[in-house]
Amino acid sequence: MEQPDFKFETSLHTRGYTRVAGVDEVGRGPLAGPVTAAAVILNPDHIPEGLNDSKKLSAKRREIMAEEIIEHSDWAVAHASVQEIDELNILRAAHLAMERAIYALENRPDYLLIDGNLIPRGLQLPSSAIVKGDTKSLSISAASIIAKVERDRIMVDLGQQFPGYGWEKNAGYPTQQHRDALREIGVTPHHRCSFKPVHNILYQE
Repeated sequence: MEQPDFKFETSLHTRGYTRVAGVDEVGRGPLAGPVTAAAVILNPDHIPEGLNDSKKLSAKRREIMAEEIIEHSDWAVAHASVQEIDELNILRAAHLAMERAIYALENRPDYLLIDGNLIPRGLQLPSSAIVKGDTKSLSISAASIIAKVERDRIMVDLGQQFPGYGWEKNAGYPTQQHRDALREIGVTPHHRCSFKPVHNILYQE
């Protein structure tokens, strides 16, 4: 099974790039809540053990890893709101969140490793897009963990404010409970109106 490693970063270091940031986003699929991105510049002398794609780690493990990343790395997290998702579309909003996270880093990176097959168009820095980057690059997997932990916390909080949708468990993804609640309770201000299941309920004939 593929494990992320540090070879992309090491190769860039040998080419003179010293601050290589991994960038990833989470939350493209949910019907509710923001899309969240993180950018992480790992310290090569202190890379947390066991970094992996956030989807392959338990919630508890992610929390532990996130604390280590936060303690030893230069990191930033940012969001694009539900309104921005509905106005721009989810891909553009995800890229906007990525751009915000990158520019929020304390030290400006000199190279970016971006998860996916597209580089956000607002970036002026040297970059590479890496498909399934969270399974290949330790910096991107670190970013995926920070983004996931951060977004899950937001959804737990929103789940307490808007009970019934199960957001504290499903993080806004379209589970059966979430779909049922949409029909029975209705649409909240945190739902993405441009997403088909929400749109259909809003505009039932």
